[in-house]
Amino acid sequence: MKQIVVISTGGTIASRWQGSGFAAEARGGDVLATAVVPAGLSVRVVDLMSVNSARLTTAQQLTLLRTVREVLADPAVDGIVVTHGTDTLEESAFLLDLHHDDPRPVVLTGAQRPFGAADGDGPRNLHDALLTAASVRDLGVVVVFDGQVHAARGTVKVRTLAADAFADPSGSPVAEMGADGVRVLRRPGRPAPLPLPPAATPLPRVDIVMHHCDADPLFFETAVKAGAQGIVLVATGAGNATPEISSAVREAVARGVLVAVTTRVPAGPVAEIYTHGGAVDLAASGAVLTGTLRAGQARIAVLAAILSATDPAERADALRHALGGAVPAATGARA
Repeated sequence: MKQIVVISTGGTIASRWQGSGFAAEARGGDVLATAVVPAGLSVRVVDLMSVNSARLTTAQQLTLLRTVREVLADPAVDGIVVTHGTDTLEESAFLLDLHHDDPRPVVLTGAQRPFGAADGDGPRNLHDALLTAASVRDLGVVVVFDGQVHAARGTVKVRTLAADAFADPSGSPVAEMGADGVRVLRRPGRPAPLPLPPAATPLPRVDIVMHHCDADPLFFETAVKAGAQGIVLVATGAGNATPEISSAVREAVARGVLVAVTTRVPAGPVAEIYTHGGAVDLAASGAVLTGTLRAGQARIAVLAAILSATDPAERADALRHALGGAVPAATGARA
């Protein structure tokens, strides 16, 4: 029997009607009871928390990270499934992946429809997540939803309500569910894992600021004044803003703030193409371009970099490391 541990954190998959809306309430064992457990698996449930994921904090995400590490300290465990709310699942998945140093899989899943719904997608997603956790290795942390298996890096919520909620707009799934089990399509590129942050490390403020027509540096500068140690600038196009914002970035970096640049465009990388406040100037001002990572995961990369070092230059290096990846292995293998 393969041993899989389900870590329950709440979300829609565990949500019941509260009189005016849904909120996470069901325990992990109740959620597991809705799904068909694949043959040959022994499943243990850890009720870690029960929260709508829009309310999730960095402290809770780090608790999840440490819990995953503690569970994997048992060599008898073959894999982990984390049930999670979809609002911030992409952020937790990427944080786990940045620190994941084990060939055994960690699989995140959830639901778009609440616990007990007649047309609920949670039971199928949980079944597929359990099967994936028992079948694959060396894929890092993955997201299983609507019959697809996505690498944590780059995968975001792309639909607010539909069952096929997750995708990598700049990439493709790493595996898929088939009649004969889990079929691996490719191996995702992943940098060497970061070490776990010390438990007593103070949690930094990391903010996200979006650029738009008529935007000035006000909110960026406000984040700096509020004590942000990191800021993600969500730029336009391939990573462009204005000369005034570029100047604000330069001043923030000079004060030791770690600044990253992503884009509000759904797919494609940010790139140094334009000046007059564009990515050319933002990079020259000390900002780090985040490739194809979008805002939520770019913030997680900045957070992880800040937690890994105290020196601003070392933090920037750690961020660049978190953004990198190894060359993917050959595709087409079967799990």
